Amino acid sequence: MKKLAALGMVAGMLSLPALAQNKIDFREFTLDNGLHVIMHQDNTTPIVITSVLYHVGSKNENPDRTGFAHFFEHLMFEGTENIERGEYMNIIQGRGGTLNAFTSNDITYYYELLPSNELELALYMESERMLHSKVDETGVETQREVVKEERRQRYENQPYGTILPETLKRAYAEHPYQWAPIGSMDHLNAATIEEFQQFYKDFYVPNNATLTIAGDIDYAETEAMVRDYFSEIPEGEKAIYRPNVTEPKKTAEIRDVIYDNIQIPAVIQAYNLPPQNHPDSYAMNMLSTYLTGGNSSLMTKELVDKQQKALAIAAIPLELEDGGLFLMYGITNMGVEPEALETEIDGLLKKVQEEGISDQDFEKLKNIIENNIVSGNSSMAGIAQNLAQAHVIYGDTNYINQVMDAYSKVTQDDIKRVANEYLNLDGRVVLYYLPKPKDSTTE
Repeated sequence: MKKLAALGMVAGMLSLPALAQNKIDFREFTLDNGLHVIMHQDNTTPIVITSVLYHVGSKNENPDRTGFAHFFEHLMFEGTENIERGEYMNIIQGRGGTLNAFTSNDITYYYELLPSNELELALYMESERMLHSKVDETGVETQREVVKEERRQRYENQPYGTILPETLKRAYAEHPYQWAPIGSMDHLNAATIEEFQQFYKDFYVPNNATLTIAGDIDYAETEAMVRDYFSEIPEGEKAIYRPNVTEPKKTAEIRDVIYDNIQIPAVIQAYNLPPQNHPDSYAMNMLSTYLTGGNSSLMTKELVDKQQKALAIAAIPLELEDGGLFLMYGITNMGVEPEALETEIDGLLKKVQEEGISDQDFEKLKNIIENNIVSGNSSMAGIAQNLAQAHVIYGDTNYINQVMDAYSKVTQDDIKRVANEYLNLDGRVVLYYLPKPKDSTTE
């Protein structure tokens, strides 16, 4: 279901899709403190996923304290009043489990995968995280160093690693999506322990959380355990801060050059999208698949295989709750100037805007979409995450069972229409990533 993922791993024509999906059964309830709970029973394998989605991401941050949401993703593994520092992961792994977390512009998501007879342990651990996490100087200083190293590895020292932050700050003039979840190390270094503690009190509260349990469970027993471990946690003391900002429509192109520690230039294009739950997002996903989704996609065949102007090219709809980006990048082939690649990209976009897509390509797209939706719900981890995001982002947990229907309503005319409406060449961001000149100190 996760439409953020790049769609399109299936090449070649398949039989016409039925555009139907297996129903995911679930039960849900809400505690008096506001915690929403979703349960999905599947007794075929003795495992269980326990996850908590906190509706807080980088967009909820103070512009002078960016990086808090991502920082807390790390800090919340430090320990609690009842779990020794550094033991959170060891306890789960010691019982045969795995665990992880991620942060986006909109959410922070934690999960544990354990044998089903360890469900109570997972619920205890997540309740401890929500009620008793250690937010102290020792933990903050430890995680500052962890985040610094992550920033160096993923952004500063990785070729093209700064594409996302450099694009975001140009694509958004007013909305807090203008900074990436990694945020600013200067902001994190300047923050006081009181500011970190306040962030925890403001956002890590049950009325800002969705608890999902999926796997080999008994509904009645699981609900009873949830009530035992989470009912005592008090709801937040104030309303959850959510930015009420509408990004103005761009009427002029923003163009810039970024010098990076790279050998081969790249062309980046970004177009602003409507909110994630907007009906046009389905057509935009299909359009991105048609353009660059796999070896048989339009731009891959034309620019990588036939013209050999690009080593790689991709278009990914970065779907965000308040309006994301259609982000496209192409890495030039040796000896190809960025201007030449950009011209060809724009030409193919123009072709789709004027001619749309063929009947054959449209049927192939529907097969690819069906394959990806089914694959997204093929594991307990995928189901748990999709259930949580259906509730939080789309406002209806049963959205997990309606995704295919939404895609089935997309027509060829819709794909042509969204190409013209959102891929506006006069209201986009274009970046050229170029190798730093020798002996240059250009940032």
